Amino acid sequence: MSGEGITKLIRSHLAAFGGYVPSKSPELLAERVKMPLNGITKLDANENLYGCSPKVNEALGGYPYFNIYPDANQTEMRRLLEGYTGVSAEHIVVGSGSDQLIDLIIRLFVGPGDEVINCVPTFDIFRVSTLLCNGKLVEVPRDEDYRVDVKAVKKAITKKTKMIMLANPNNPTGTPTPREDVLELIETGVPVLADEAYVEFSGETVTPLVPKYENLLVLRTFSKWAGLAGLRVGYGIMHPKVAGYLQSIKMPYNVNIAARVAVRESLKDIDYLMEKVKAIVAERERLFDELTKLDWVKPFPSKANFIFCHVLNGKAAQIQQALEERGILIRYFDLPMLQNSLRISVGRPEHTDAVIKALKEVGGD
Repeated sequence: MSGEGITKLIRSHLAAFGGYVPSKSPELLAERVKMPLNGITKLDANENLYGCSPKVNEALGGYPYFNIYPDANQTEMRRLLEGYTGVSAEHIVVGSGSDQLIDLIIRLFVGPGDEVINCVPTFDIFRVSTLLCNGKLVEVPRDEDYRVDVKAVKKAITKKTKMIMLANPNNPTGTPTPREDVLELIETGVPVLADEAYVEFSGETVTPLVPKYENLLVLRTFSKWAGLAGLRVGYGIMHPKVAGYLQSIKMPYNVNIAARVAVRESLKDIDYLMEKVKAIVAERERLFDELTKLDWVKPFPSKANFIFCHVLNGKAAQIQQALEERGILIRYFDLPMLQNSLRISVGRPEHTDAVIKALKEVGGD
């Protein structure tokens, strides 16, 4: 059967849809290059290579109730997050990763033909979720240093604008947006979605502004700082009425019970995890310094857990491939404003040593 009959029934705006490009599988790379899995250096998805708190592993190993559905309202998690964020639990919604919350928030606000302002280049899930809702992307380019052009964003606002998307720090460039710039956008009255996935590495947040501004929605995650990327836990901080609407449209058991246990144990072990965050920040600066010594790349300062750089001499795709053959995964881009570029996640010191050694070996053309 050709499948032509069933495909004619697919919604037209989804039939030609270009989805998100995820990171590569280390298992498949290990198999291809004939290396043990623990020999692969994975620096392509901004994961925490120190891993989660030891308390998480211990608690999960002894947890006896995986046969029971989790609390659909994430009551315990929201109460614990109240203590961590300083914002009351009624403002908080928990999701299966912040990606799920981006999708839910856009579905809540954006319908066919509604406009979403996207400060490009940026996190591609913003594009994906908007187009899935048949919304219209209004792309406002960042400047040559990847800073948000606040005046251009304000100029792009129309009666159809339903949301301004802002990754802060930005992914994939690591560029922060100053608090005063975020506030200027908030004061337009348009809903502003501030994705603070890397806030623990930047130390700068607009979360305290949420109780004052009903149009500010902040997203955070446990994937980066707490090493829980594989368990998928993110949360949003927003006006209680918006939080209530999200609670009503999300799937009831969207955050699994292992994730709940992991969040609880992580928030009991903040000192341990923040020591690892400090180590990653220090290693970020060392990686940046080492990259500046290579005359064929231009690294950009970062407030996240990765370094973005332009390849000045050579082809980024070939460099990425050459590193893969050495068992090292990094990300490359060849998109508008991201031409011939690399993004390298920050790992442990030995990972920095490995990637710098490999980059010196492959060099530029």
